[in-house]
Amino acid sequence: MSQVIVVASGKGGTGKTLFTSNLGAVLALRGKRVVLVDMDMGLRNLDLYLGLESKVVYNVMDVLSGMCRIKQALIRDKRFESLYLIAASPNRDERDITNLHMQILCEKLGEAFDYILIDAPAGIGEGFELAVAAADKAVVVTEADTAAIRDADVVDRELTRLGIEDRYCVFNKVKGDLMSMGVIPGISTVSRGLRMKMAGIIQYDDNILVSATHGVPIVMKEDSYITQNMERIADRILAD
Repeated sequence: MSQVIVVASGKGGTGKTLFTSNLGAVLALRGKRVVLVDMDMGLRNLDLYLGLESKVVYNVMDVLSGMCRIKQALIRDKRFESLYLIAASPNRDERDITNLHMQILCEKLGEAFDYILIDAPAGIGEGFELAVAAADKAVVVTEADTAAIRDADVVDRELTRLGIEDRYCVFNKVKGDLMSMGVIPGISTVSRGLRMKMAGIIQYDDNILVSATHGVPIVMKEDSYITQNMERIADRILAD
């Protein structure tokens, strides 16, 4: 049975899309059939982080509106046995799409894939609700920043209202030296204010930025501490 996991964030810039691409790569490297669906309309970046931007012809709105078949919009990442992308629309799209359309799409994708990862737009609103419509689990990516944490809590409350019971938090871009100096709040302090399960933390590392710039998931470097950390985070998210 397939699982639909939505990756969300309270504000832009937390690394939500980068996390989605690497979580998808981790699962694909485990031999799972994975499709990443970019629902961040007008601000699509998932294709860039996978290095697939030149392959995009149709997008998720074309599928949802019936302009093309699902198969036409699926882009395979040939570096993996079974990792696919459906890109977001490059522009704000006014086509009349409902939550039911999204539920049907995920139901059909579930016939071919083990995991469907949805990259939701940052914040809350109609686009967020559309992205969450078929989700079984949710991961909220945030930073150890007061505004990002507050916004993560707002997203968590919306996820709760929408009936998503399995919710996880990932703290990204963590700078341990600043935490140890007391300049920014520690993970234990900020996590106590959130009701989500803690899936893990990701340290700030320039290598992550470099890999994203080149369209290569960082987890393809199998012996790195970053990859090992992402593996553990994936295990916690999939455990329940």
